[in-house]
Amino acid sequence: MERQTRRASEAAARSSSQERAFLVGVEYHQRRVKTSKAEDEGITSSARMARDSVQAASEAAKASRQPQFTAEESLAELRELAESAGASVVGEVLQRRDKPDPATIIGKGKMEELEGAASSARADVILFDHDLSPSQQRNLENGLSARVIDRTQLILDIFARHARTREGQLQVELAQLEYMLPRLAGHGIEMSQLGGGIGTRGPGETQLETDRRKIYRRIRHIKEQIENVRRTRRQQRQRRESVPVSTVALVGYTNAGKSTLFNALTKAGVVASSRMFATLDPTIRSVTLPSRRKVLLSDTVGFIRNLPHTLVSAFRATLEEVERAALVVHVSDATSPIRTEQDAQVEKVLRELEAEKKPRLRVINKVDLLPAAEREPLRDEGNAIYVSALRGEGLKKVLERIDAMLEEDPLSEVRLRVPQADGKTLALLEAGARIYSRKYRDGMVEMEAQVSESLLRKVEKFASKPRKGTTGAQSKKLADS
Repeated sequence: MERQTRRASEAAARSSSQERAFLVGVEYHQRRVKTSKAEDEGITSSARMARDSVQAASEAAKASRQPQFTAEESLAELRELAESAGASVVGEVLQRRDKPDPATIIGKGKMEELEGAASSARADVILFDHDLSPSQQRNLENGLSARVIDRTQLILDIFARHARTREGQLQVELAQLEYMLPRLAGHGIEMSQLGGGIGTRGPGETQLETDRRKIYRRIRHIKEQIENVRRTRRQQRQRRESVPVSTVALVGYTNAGKSTLFNALTKAGVVASSRMFATLDPTIRSVTLPSRRKVLLSDTVGFIRNLPHTLVSAFRATLEEVERAALVVHVSDATSPIRTEQDAQVEKVLRELEAEKKPRLRVINKVDLLPAAEREPLRDEGNAIYVSALRGEGLKKVLERIDAMLEEDPLSEVRLRVPQADGKTLALLEAGARIYSRKYRDGMVEMEAQVSESLLRKVEKFASKPRKGTTGAQSKKLADS
């Protein structure tokens, strides 16, 4: 009770100042499975060599398929998360073990060493770069003189800080409650259902059971509200889909520069920050492509390694924009030394969303921060474009490539003869078509233009010899001519 009172007073004092965080990372060495001497003697040397080569090939294939973060890279990411949560990192330690300790993940000896280091650094909170079980978290807090938070709880705290809309706040609260539920535990005789003597008989329902019942009730209520949000989103999406306007979703690892790119393309003014998870609430804005077609660009929450499943589930309503998008623009950070690993994590989340087969455009951002020697040889190739969203470099290419890759509402090259007196049709073409040539003859306007299928249906009576399917490089060639 005294410890709980002291922690509560410390938390109140810290609310007005920056918390001091001590980071803990643990790396596990994968031991190779050894066979017994008897088993080794029972097979021939050639069979043993074949077995070893198969194991080595399997391990190499697994490593090549799934790029891994090193322990140092993972700890550096935890440092960024801590700073995004408003903490000041005052120390860190990395332990290498063969396997996690079931009780404390780091072992009793390391815990004593950690207590001394954290106390010397006057740390308020100790952040673990791993998910802790409820019992491990309790054991660590009992052995250390500071609060203990695991990686999932830290990410949830950042999400709670950055959620602005009611929808975002509901989704974060749902994830927090689902995380908290298995961690409820009673302490002391006041939590017992039936005591063993006079004055110790508890109520018919324990406080723990009451808390769980309240949380379950709150979870049901939040899920109903989120379902209402999803229903509203579906209605909005159906209204949008009744008009042929495609949605393009920006996805990528957190802090890859998605919001900066979104602002550069749409002039939306969305908050862009170098801190992780600065964007939680989805934003959709209209963008006009070079062909004069309009698309809806959607800015989404950033992905991260081992994104807690509760968050993926809670943010399903937000991430539906990715599931329904006609094109996914994957934004990567050109300056990140672990870009390959980050891209692999994005692909993993896209598979969870069943969006991995959608048309994909790769945009490698922040090239302005690269040294000149690294930047010079970079060339756009395939569906990959190098840009600097902050300086506006390469944005025209991004819009042109989106224009060329969209399959919905396809483009056609047509000749049109419109009466000069038909100002409404001429204005419609001026606003929605790419006009290559225009001649005035006998009270008619003769033009060659590139129009979308939806616009062509409105002006079809003025068209002659439509030629469909000309987009991308062909359109550019016609425009230049």
